[in-house]
Amino acid sequence: MTNQRRLARQETSLEYSAKEHSQVHESRYGADHGNHAGIGQMDRAIGEDCVGQAGSTESAPQSPSVGAPGKVIDLSLAGPGNFVARRGFVTELAWFFLEACIINNKLIPLSSVRIALLRAFGARIGRNCRMPHPVRVKAPWNLQVGDNCWFGVDAWIYNQTTLRIGSNVCISQGVFLTTGSHDVAGNMDLKVAPIVIEDGVWITSKCVVQMGVTIGRSAVVTPMSVVHRSLEAEGVYGGNPVRFIKKRFTA
Repeated sequence: MTNQRRLARQETSLEYSAKEHSQVHESRYGADHGNHAGIGQMDRAIGEDCVGQAGSTESAPQSPSVGAPGKVIDLSLAGPGNFVARRGFVTELAWFFLEACIINNKLIPLSSVRIALLRAFGARIGRNCRMPHPVRVKAPWNLQVGDNCWFGVDAWIYNQTTLRIGSNVCISQGVFLTTGSHDVAGNMDLKVAPIVIEDGVWITSKCVVQMGVTIGRSAVVTPMSVVHRSLEAEGVYGGNPVRFIKKRFTA
């Protein structure tokens, strides 16, 4: 009888433990399910917010343009300025092709051919000048060269108006001589002014000589300089912008 009571108590205790375990499991499942539901709702809210932002028509604030609201010149209004064409269209067209085929041709190493062609188109070139390398000349009819002058490879004479070179002048490799520019404060109209390079001048490689400049007798301009103003005789000049360095001759 005693044993039967003990067994009955054990069965009751086991049933109670199982019921208690089931209730704990259900409560934990409910909590986890609630947490998952909350996370799902949060994910949906974030997704809807992202979609809303992607579909928004509002653009991000733009940074102001560089230099705004400064003035911009309409280049379509630019005119010829004080430039006057001295030859007709046919002559200029013929020279365009001949310059490319002969004057600026590396396969023709003959000074005599280049000089003869330049003279045929109006250039005035003195005796004993050397032009064995390719050069460029915008308008041979605006070019005057004295005696005993040397021209280095790839020298560029952009002479929209008169460019006068004296005797015993050396124009080295890659020198750019330009008689033209533009009115930067107006409508960018073309403007031109003569260049004068007096006797004995040496303009070394890669220099730029701008419009309206006179380079005095026996002056020297060092490599890669920009000559924006007239230079006195017998000086050595260099830099950008060009400045006086020293006298060429000490005695």
